[in-house]
Amino acid sequence: MKKWLTMLLTVVLGLMGLAGCSDSDQASGDGQVEITYGIWDKKQLPAINEIIKQFTEKNPNIKVKTEITPYGQYFQKLETAATGGALPDVLWMNGAHVVQYAEGKVILPLSDMAQKDNYSLDNYPKSLIDLYTVDGKVYGIPKDYDTTGLWYNKKIFDESGVSYPDETWDWNKLKEAAKKLTNKDKGIWGYASLMGNQGGYYDFIWQNGGYIISDDGKSVGFDQLEAIEALKYNISFIKEGLSPTQAQMTETAASELFSSGKVAMMFDGPWMVPEYKKNPDLDVAVVPKGKKRAVAIHGLANVIAANTKHKDAAWKFVQFLGSKEAAEVYAKTGTVIPAFNGTQDAWEQSVPNLNLKAFIDGAEYSVPLPSVKNTGAIWQYETDILKKAWSEEVSVENAVKELTTKANEELNK
Repeated sequence: MKKWLTMLLTVVLGLMGLAGCSDSDQASGDGQVEITYGIWDKKQLPAINEIIKQFTEKNPNIKVKTEITPYGQYFQKLETAATGGALPDVLWMNGAHVVQYAEGKVILPLSDMAQKDNYSLDNYPKSLIDLYTVDGKVYGIPKDYDTTGLWYNKKIFDESGVSYPDETWDWNKLKEAAKKLTNKDKGIWGYASLMGNQGGYYDFIWQNGGYIISDDGKSVGFDQLEAIEALKYNISFIKEGLSPTQAQMTETAASELFSSGKVAMMFDGPWMVPEYKKNPDLDVAVVPKGKKRAVAIHGLANVIAANTKHKDAAWKFVQFLGSKEAAEVYAKTGTVIPAFNGTQDAWEQSVPNLNLKAFIDGAEYSVPLPSVKNTGAIWQYETDILKKAWSEEVSVENAVKELTTKANEELNK
């Protein structure tokens, strides 16, 4: 199916590219050009609007219109839009999908344009440039990066007489604290055991010495002892009544339970800073360690649709999105950790009441989020199968057996 989709996208976009290429540099004319910018996180909109405002002041003939699609529907919508020729001109891309979209010729390679305009790619962490490099060509300009922190509610800790989490915490201390913080009379859980990969079970598996996808990209490690132990530890919070159940976290997002004082601790990323900074009871610490400390690192990039009719305008906008000026807007608003080297300190200091250094420190012991051509399919198998273990419908052993079989078949197609 994926191979068929890639072939279809290649053919359709190739024809569209031929039809639309004559309009690609209209931005240099006197008339105003409108380009669209596809994103999925409305919490970042205030910062994005400020960046667009600065860009428009420098480029008055280019109007930028944002299109927000929730992440759950984002890539499904992109696949439909790509075949129908309705992709945004500029859009967010993540590591999980870049290979598929690059090889399907859905997005443009940017290396030649960057070289022509002397646009330096050395301004970003090399790992992020590598993440968006496919067959030797760079397809995305890094926008930000994120790691994981242990968010906690100081008020609940104080009322329970529990010391705040710090770098000495390990899995045992996390469990002990969750027991002390859980108050069934008040409807408070000590910890939210999310069934999420990044900022969830991936981190625990790595902390226990396991792996997600083998170095050769041909097998997953979910059925290995280290992964099974990590998943069981994760789910044990639910079994012991220290975490909301999977059904409860489906009905009300764990982040909502946390911000409303119903959950004392949870793993989450810096993307929650704009929301959590409004609550003076909340703070963040480094994640507890297992056999070692480990968190996922990932970052978004801005890419250009292959069938854009305004290639020059889109490239101008992408360059500005990757500029120091844009990074500083993100940094000062505490929205995300900007990818532009040297601007992370401003982000860390943007919200003085939060220990944002926990996320910067996370980069030191981070593991890149796995990226293969069919990452999306692997993630779907994870979601569909592991939720049965999280809901306690099947054992962890049976869930990982099924997941490993299906994921390995997908990797070896």
